[in-house]
Amino acid sequence: MEYIRGTREFQIGEPTAVTLGKFDGLHRGHKKLLEELFQFRKQGCKTAVFTFETAPGTLIRKKLQTMITTNEERFENLKDAGVDYLVEYPFNEQVASMTPEEFVIHVLKEQMNARAIVAGTDFHFGYKRSGDIEFLKANAERLHYDLVVVEKAMDGEREISSTYIREELAAGRIEKANELLGYTYSIQGRVVHGKHLGTGMGFPTVNLLPPSQKHLPAFGVYLSEVEIDGAVYPGITNIGRKPTIKGEHPAGVETHIYDWKKDIYGKDVKVRLLTFMRPERKFESVEELKAQVLGDKEKGRIWHQNRR
Repeated sequence: MEYIRGTREFQIGEPTAVTLGKFDGLHRGHKKLLEELFQFRKQGCKTAVFTFETAPGTLIRKKLQTMITTNEERFENLKDAGVDYLVEYPFNEQVASMTPEEFVIHVLKEQMNARAIVAGTDFHFGYKRSGDIEFLKANAERLHYDLVVVEKAMDGEREISSTYIREELAAGRIEKANELLGYTYSIQGRVVHGKHLGTGMGFPTVNLLPPSQKHLPAFGVYLSEVEIDGAVYPGITNIGRKPTIKGEHPAGVETHIYDWKKDIYGKDVKVRLLTFMRPERKFESVEELKAQVLGDKEKGRIWHQNRR
């Protein structure tokens, strides 16, 4: 996959079919878009996803907008899906002020070389989101592109969306979130040194500090699996700020891998969350915390054994 990012000065030389959006999470609704996109390969088009490098809400609302998948994770997901081009367009005030026609002509037609556009029914774009599916339909013949409008993927009577998935993550309903995504929610990063408190309790952990833009689920304890160098190991993961330990702590991800004794500091790992055990809480003492953690560890071991 060709990955174009960090610039608004580019030109794709071959004809493309383009789909657009945040593609946050690459959930089952996004996969419907990709299925339609890939149909245009029969017409000689390369497939392209257009998104923004930074979520527009971060600039417009002047507040960091977190993402279910970071840019790196989105790249990996779309590469695995088989997309030919991913464009992460830098978003600024100038881009925000583009009219819908300017965006279609200058970005989609001239830069992306779009012969086809695939979009969801609620797609909006351009200045103050004034462009929509009706605009794309009305201008398809004049601006020379095919248009495919894709109905929303549904979960019962509710549309599958990033908002819906965020609600499930916030409630700790990780299994439902995974169902909506169509794969297992994960957090990935480089293993860093912590304060080795878990080691002192007989519970050594692999520590990750997720980037600030990563949307985390409800703080608490999850049963998980950890991918290291392509192999997968069962684990138990705590996400939170260590309220029992004195001091201010950034939100971290600490995973105990069962029967693991190797040094993996500095390695990149992926932690997949499988089921929620309990919410994060402040204990009266470190001893009480230790007793709870060891109990969680043994319950988790049994759960993983029964899952095999």
